[in-house]
Amino acid sequence: MYWDVMNATVLIHLEFTVTFADGLSGKVRMLPSHLHGVFEKLKDPSVFNQLRVIDGHVSWPGELDLAPDAMSYAIKKNGEWLLA
Repeated sequence: MYWDVMNATVLIHLEFTVTFADGLSGKVRMLPSHLHGVFEKLKDPSVFNQLRVIDGHVSWPGELDLAPDAMSYAIKKNGEWLLA
């Protein structure tokens, strides 16, 4: 799909860039207040820095991933996706 993530690179803790299959690229920022439940472990920089792309999704160990369609929509609309 056009929203499949092809590349993701950590910029700083809780921020990374993504590039999608259709060439769209942008930034994703996560506020610590958004990280609760299973995502709480991403508050640890050593865990967050394990970001990788698997099957078109931004993922972390423990089967954590983000919805690429929502990410693509927000980046098209705002230039970034802020998870707040």
